[in-house]
Amino acid sequence: MKLVIWSAAALALTSCAVPKVTAIKEVKETPELKTSETILNSGDFTGIDLNTYFTDQNLLKLFEQVKQANPDFKIAQQRVEMANSFLKRSKTELLPSLDVGAIVSGDRYGKYTMEGVGNYDTNLSQNISDQQRINTTFTPNYWMGARSSWEIDAWGKLKNKKLSAQNKFLASEEGLKLLQIDLFTDIANLYYDLIALDKRLKIYQDNYNLQKRAFEIIKAQREVGKVTELAVQQFKAQNNNWLAEIEHIKVEIVTVKQAIATLTGVYGGEIDRSPTLLPTNFEMLNKNINVDAVIHSRPDVVSNFYSLQASHANAKAARAAFYPKIDLGATFGLNSFSVETIFKPASLAGQLLGGLMVPVFNKGQLKYEFNIANSEQEIAFLNYQKSVTTAFNELQSILKQTKIFHRVLDLKEEEVKFLDKGIEVSNDLYITGYANYFELINAQKSKLQAELDLLKFQHENTRNNVLLFKALGGRLN
Repeated sequence: MKLVIWSAAALALTSCAVPKVTAIKEVKETPELKTSETILNSGDFTGIDLNTYFTDQNLLKLFEQVKQANPDFKIAQQRVEMANSFLKRSKTELLPSLDVGAIVSGDRYGKYTMEGVGNYDTNLSQNISDQQRINTTFTPNYWMGARSSWEIDAWGKLKNKKLSAQNKFLASEEGLKLLQIDLFTDIANLYYDLIALDKRLKIYQDNYNLQKRAFEIIKAQREVGKVTELAVQQFKAQNNNWLAEIEHIKVEIVTVKQAIATLTGVYGGEIDRSPTLLPTNFEMLNKNINVDAVIHSRPDVVSNFYSLQASHANAKAARAAFYPKIDLGATFGLNSFSVETIFKPASLAGQLLGGLMVPVFNKGQLKYEFNIANSEQEIAFLNYQKSVTTAFNELQSILKQTKIFHRVLDLKEEEVKFLDKGIEVSNDLYITGYANYFELINAQKSKLQAELDLLKFQHENTRNNVLLFKALGGRLN
């Protein structure tokens, strides 16, 4: 009863000086998604997963290798395990502690001390037995039993610490998913870089072989005096330029292979790959996309949300530290100053404790800790708002770019077809004398450049499609 009265009095004295925790703010409402043209509605978007979005088996194999061997991913897994351990520890703080053991000690009291005089006087008493007499030269003390202590979580400090640990664990799990998606994005981009380099190499090789035919015509005409040596040298120079590009592309292929090997944790080797870049899934994009649901399913946004919840719980725990701390304790066991009597029923001893401690001189420290926790909550909110804004703008930008790329690719494909036809026409015109060798060279250059431009836009569209998986909150398997 006295403990309750003292607790109420202490609470009344401290509550007026306890600062308030800032409420969690609401993020700005996301607007409707705006793209450059109207999307035909073919149903609701229900999400995508890794194996249905990326269907290239060679790429999926690389994904598995990344999960098994990438050191960054394994480090992140250990961080999740650490967060889980912190969570389990926070749960035990709500429970009473229990220690079981034995203590052996001994004291030699001075003759002119209270204990020394008391022991001497006790031995002279007629009310004690021989077993109760104390060795005054060296007084041993034997204890065997259990001790328990329990902090009463009256103000929610321990509960909020547990809540903070729980949200940090959830944030770490989402962080692991985010890292996994980022690694998958990196390996996918490198994989498609490799395919794009293969295609670029083939374009140069095909155009070089095509130009060799024109070069043979030029050499034959020089022999009969229809063209000068200048024409032959111009063709030789262009051939050498293309051969140099072919060799340089081979160097780039080696560099990309090395980057893939590093991510997958292997020592070099060949990379199996298909000849196809990632196409745009227009069926998926023509669905009705719930922007808010998509954004809040992304691991980067969800992780920041859990971090915000954790920081809010930390601020509440810091506020609860201003209130009185209530402790309960109990000790029960066998206690004696003699080995012969330690296990007798009369040696049973116990103690109950109740304590209430009010912070006084350390309130300044508690205030600083609370201010830090409050600032951390504000930082967590700003990070959460930033991740939502970034996710929205990223999704809107990628969807717009996808539609633009679709139009560009159609135009570039037509351009390549026109220039393919132009090569045939220029060769015929040159042989019949209606075109000169400059026009022949320019036709070859234009065709090559158009094919390279088409490949460049196809590659950029592929990278855009890879990012679209993350932007749409793609799920891992």
